[in-house]
Amino acid sequence: MKSKNPILLITLTVFLFFFAGCRKTEKPAEPLADIEGNTYKTVKIGSQEWMDENLKTTKFADGTDIPIVNDAGAWCNLTASGYCWYNNDETTYKLTYGALYNGYTIVSGQLCPAGWHVPSKEEWLQLRDFLGDSLISGGKLKEAGLTHWLSPNKGADNSTGFTAIPAGFRYFEGSFSSVLSYTAFWAATDSVNNDAWFAGLYYGDAGFVMDHRIKKHGFSVRCIKN
Repeated sequence: MKSKNPILLITLTVFLFFFAGCRKTEKPAEPLADIEGNTYKTVKIGSQEWMDENLKTTKFADGTDIPIVNDAGAWCNLTASGYCWYNNDETTYKLTYGALYNGYTIVSGQLCPAGWHVPSKEEWLQLRDFLGDSLISGGKLKEAGLTHWLSPNKGADNSTGFTAIPAGFRYFEGSFSSVLSYTAFWAATDSVNNDAWFAGLYYGDAGFVMDHRIKKHGFSVRCIKN
Protein backbone atom coordinates (compact mmCIF):
# COMPACT_ATOMS: atom_id res chain seq x y z
CA MET A 1 0.00 0.00 0.00
CA LYS A 2 1.44 3.37 -1.05
CA SER A 3 2.04 5.99 1.64
CA LYS A 4 0.35 9.39 1.31
CA ASN A 5 2.40 12.27 -0.08
CA PRO A 6 3.52 14.29 2.99
CA ILE A 7 4.15 17.44 0.93
CA LEU A 8 0.59 17.35 -0.42
CA LEU A 9 -0.84 16.92 3.07
CA ILE A 10 1.17 19.85 4.42
CA THR A 11 0.13 22.04 1.49
CA LEU A 12 -3.57 21.23 2.02
CA THR A 13 -3.30 21.86 5.76
CA VAL A 14 -1.70 25.28 5.24
CA PHE A 15 -4.32 26.20 2.62
CA LEU A 16 -7.24 25.23 4.85
CA PHE A 17 -5.78 27.12 7.81
CA PHE A 18 -5.24 30.25 5.70
CA PHE A 19 -8.74 30.04 4.18
CA ALA A 20 -10.41 29.68 7.57
CA GLY A 21 -8.45 32.62 8.96
CA CYS A 22 -9.46 34.87 6.07
CA ARG A 23 -13.19 34.26 6.34
CA LYS A 24 -15.10 37.26 7.64
CA THR A 25 -16.75 36.78 11.00
CA GLU A 26 -20.46 37.55 10.71
CA LYS A 27 -21.46 40.40 13.00
CA PRO A 28 -24.47 39.68 15.17
CA ALA A 29 -27.53 41.78 14.36
CA GLU A 30 -27.68 45.04 16.28
CA PRO A 31 -30.56 45.09 18.78
CA LEU A 32 -33.33 47.57 18.04
CA ALA A 33 -33.09 50.49 20.46
CA ASP A 34 -35.44 53.37 21.18
CA ILE A 35 -34.45 56.96 21.98
CA GLU A 36 -33.92 56.07 25.66
CA GLY A 37 -31.71 53.07 24.95
CA ASN A 38 -34.33 50.41 25.74
CA THR A 39 -33.59 47.46 23.45
CA TYR A 40 -36.04 45.10 21.76
CA LYS A 41 -35.83 41.74 20.06
CA THR A 42 -37.43 41.54 16.62
CA VAL A 43 -38.95 38.77 14.52
CA LYS A 44 -39.63 38.29 10.80
CA ILE A 45 -43.13 37.05 9.97
CA GLY A 46 -43.74 36.68 6.26
CA SER A 47 -42.54 39.86 4.58
CA GLN A 48 -42.94 41.93 7.77
CA GLU A 49 -40.48 42.51 10.61
CA TRP A 50 -41.96 43.21 14.04
CA MET A 51 -40.83 43.97 17.55
CA ASP A 52 -41.48 40.87 19.65
CA GLU A 53 -41.65 42.95 22.83
CA ASN A 54 -43.98 45.79 23.82
CA LEU A 55 -42.73 49.34 23.48
CA LYS A 56 -41.70 51.03 26.74
CA THR A 57 -40.26 54.39 25.72
CA THR A 58 -41.28 57.50 27.67
CA LYS A 59 -39.99 59.84 24.97
CA PHE A 60 -40.83 60.48 21.35
CA ALA A 61 -38.15 59.68 18.76
CA ASP A 62 -37.12 63.35 18.69
CA GLY A 63 -36.35 63.23 22.43
CA THR A 64 -39.49 65.06 23.58
CA ASP A 65 -41.04 63.69 26.77
CA ILE A 66 -44.37 61.89 26.53
CA PRO A 67 -46.48 63.10 29.49
CA ILE A 68 -47.06 60.41 32.11
CA VAL A 69 -50.63 60.56 33.39
CA ASN A 70 -51.43 58.64 36.57
CA ASP A 71 -54.57 60.36 37.85
CA ALA A 72 -57.76 58.75 36.49
CA GLY A 73 -59.58 62.08 36.04
CA ALA A 74 -56.65 63.61 34.19
CA TRP A 75 -56.45 60.53 31.94
CA CYS A 76 -60.16 60.77 31.15
CA ASN A 77 -59.92 64.45 30.23
CA LEU A 78 -56.76 64.10 28.15
CA THR A 79 -57.02 65.08 24.47
CA ALA A 80 -53.28 64.98 23.77
CA SER A 81 -50.46 62.44 24.04
CA GLY A 82 -50.06 60.49 27.28
CA TYR A 83 -48.84 57.17 28.66
CA CYS A 84 -48.89 55.19 31.89
CA TRP A 85 -47.81 51.89 33.39
CA TYR A 86 -50.45 49.32 34.26
CA ASN A 87 -51.88 50.14 37.69
CA ASN A 88 -49.45 53.10 37.74
CA ASP A 89 -46.80 50.57 38.82
CA GLU A 90 -43.63 50.99 36.76
CA THR A 91 -41.56 48.65 38.93
CA THR A 92 -43.85 45.66 38.38
CA TYR A 93 -44.96 46.20 34.80
CA LYS A 94 -42.42 48.15 32.72
CA LEU A 95 -39.86 45.52 31.79
CA THR A 96 -42.27 42.70 31.04
CA TYR A 97 -45.39 44.44 29.76
CA GLY A 98 -44.21 47.80 28.45
CA ALA A 99 -46.18 51.05 28.59
CA LEU A 100 -49.81 51.80 27.80
CA TYR A 101 -50.22 54.74 25.39
CA ASN A 102 -53.36 56.63 24.49
CA GLY A 103 -54.39 56.99 20.87
CA TYR A 104 -53.27 60.61 20.64
CA THR A 105 -49.70 59.44 21.22
CA ILE A 106 -49.93 57.20 18.15
CA VAL A 107 -51.07 60.08 15.92
CA SER A 108 -47.75 61.86 16.48
CA GLY A 109 -45.89 59.50 14.14
CA GLN A 110 -42.87 59.92 16.44
CA LEU A 111 -43.35 57.02 18.83
CA CYS A 112 -41.23 54.25 17.29
CA PRO A 113 -37.45 54.14 16.77
CA ALA A 114 -36.03 55.51 13.49
CA GLY A 115 -36.82 53.18 10.59
CA TRP A 116 -39.86 51.75 12.37
CA HIS A 117 -43.48 52.84 12.77
CA VAL A 118 -46.76 51.99 14.48
CA PRO A 119 -48.46 49.53 12.11
CA SER A 120 -51.53 50.58 10.16
CA LYS A 121 -54.78 48.64 10.26
CA GLU A 122 -53.86 47.22 6.86
CA GLU A 123 -50.49 45.96 8.15
CA TRP A 124 -52.21 44.21 11.07
CA LEU A 125 -54.66 42.62 8.66
CA GLN A 126 -51.78 41.52 6.43
CA LEU A 127 -50.25 39.76 9.43
CA ARG A 128 -53.57 38.13 10.32
CA ASP A 129 -54.18 36.93 6.78
CA PHE A 130 -50.66 35.53 6.49
CA LEU A 131 -51.32 33.40 9.58
CA GLY A 132 -54.63 32.00 8.38
CA ASP A 133 -57.78 33.73 9.54
CA SER A 134 -59.27 35.66 12.43
CA LEU A 135 -60.24 32.49 14.33
CA ILE A 136 -56.77 30.93 14.68
CA SER A 137 -54.14 33.56 13.96
CA GLY A 138 -54.20 35.03 17.46
CA GLY A 139 -52.96 31.75 18.90
CA LYS A 140 -49.91 31.89 16.66
CA LEU A 141 -49.05 35.28 18.14
CA LYS A 142 -49.66 34.57 21.83
CA GLU A 143 -46.89 33.39 24.12
CA ALA A 144 -47.50 29.69 24.84
CA GLY A 145 -48.11 28.35 28.33
CA LEU A 146 -49.34 29.98 31.51
CA THR A 147 -46.33 31.99 32.66
CA HIS A 148 -48.19 35.21 31.88
CA TRP A 149 -51.55 34.19 30.41
CA LEU A 150 -54.41 32.79 32.46
CA SER A 151 -55.66 29.28 31.69
CA PRO A 152 -56.65 28.05 29.17
CA ASN A 153 -54.69 30.47 26.92
CA LYS A 154 -56.54 28.74 24.14
CA GLY A 155 -54.73 27.95 20.90
CA ALA A 156 -51.49 29.66 21.96
CA ASP A 157 -48.36 28.16 20.38
CA ASN A 158 -46.32 31.32 19.55
CA SER A 159 -45.28 29.65 16.29
CA THR A 160 -44.46 33.10 14.88
CA GLY A 161 -42.16 34.17 17.74
CA PHE A 162 -44.29 37.32 18.21
CA THR A 163 -44.67 36.46 21.92
CA ALA A 164 -47.77 38.51 22.72
CA ILE A 165 -48.39 38.70 26.47
CA PRO A 166 -51.53 39.92 28.29
CA ALA A 167 -50.57 43.47 29.21
CA GLY A 168 -54.15 44.56 29.91
CA PHE A 169 -55.30 48.08 29.10
CA ARG A 170 -56.57 51.34 30.55
CA TYR A 171 -60.19 52.37 30.05
CA PHE A 172 -60.99 55.84 28.75
CA GLU A 173 -62.18 56.88 32.25
CA GLY A 174 -58.87 55.93 33.83
CA SER A 175 -59.33 52.47 35.41
CA PHE A 176 -57.16 49.46 34.54
CA SER A 177 -58.32 46.02 33.44
CA SER A 178 -57.44 42.57 32.11
CA VAL A 179 -53.73 42.09 32.76
CA LEU A 180 -53.14 38.30 32.46
CA SER A 181 -56.19 37.82 30.23
CA TYR A 182 -56.15 40.32 27.35
CA THR A 183 -53.91 42.55 25.28
CA ALA A 184 -54.59 45.24 22.69
CA PHE A 185 -52.16 46.86 20.24
CA TRP A 186 -52.86 50.22 18.61
CA ALA A 187 -52.95 50.66 14.86
CA ALA A 188 -52.02 54.01 13.31
CA THR A 189 -55.35 54.21 11.50
CA ASP A 190 -58.46 56.16 12.48
CA SER A 191 -61.96 54.77 12.02
CA VAL A 192 -64.78 56.75 10.45
CA ASN A 193 -65.77 58.36 13.75
CA ASN A 194 -62.18 59.35 14.64
CA ASP A 195 -61.65 56.38 16.97
CA ALA A 196 -58.44 54.43 16.33
CA TRP A 197 -58.17 50.79 15.30
CA PHE A 198 -56.46 48.14 17.40
CA ALA A 199 -55.68 44.41 17.33
CA GLY A 200 -56.88 42.39 20.32
CA LEU A 201 -55.92 38.95 21.71
CA TYR A 202 -57.71 37.08 24.51
CA TYR A 203 -56.83 34.18 26.81
CA GLY A 204 -60.14 32.36 26.17
CA ASP A 205 -59.78 31.86 22.42
CA ALA A 206 -57.27 31.83 19.55
CA GLY A 207 -58.89 34.72 17.71
CA PHE A 208 -57.39 37.89 16.28
CA VAL A 209 -59.86 40.76 16.59
CA MET A 210 -59.64 44.10 14.79
CA ASP A 211 -61.84 46.75 16.37
CA HIS A 212 -61.78 50.46 17.19
CA ARG A 213 -62.09 52.49 20.37
CA ILE A 214 -61.84 56.16 21.35
CA LYS A 215 -58.28 57.41 21.66
CA LYS A 216 -58.60 57.97 25.41
CA HIS A 217 -57.95 54.23 25.94
CA GLY A 218 -54.47 53.05 26.90
CA PHE A 219 -53.18 50.16 24.79
CA SER A 220 -49.82 48.55 24.08
CA VAL A 221 -47.68 49.22 21.01
CA ARG A 222 -45.64 46.95 18.78
CA CYS A 223 -43.60 48.69 16.07
CA ILE A 224 -43.07 47.34 12.54
CA LYS A 225 -40.07 48.01 10.31
CA ASN A 226 -40.50 50.53 7.47
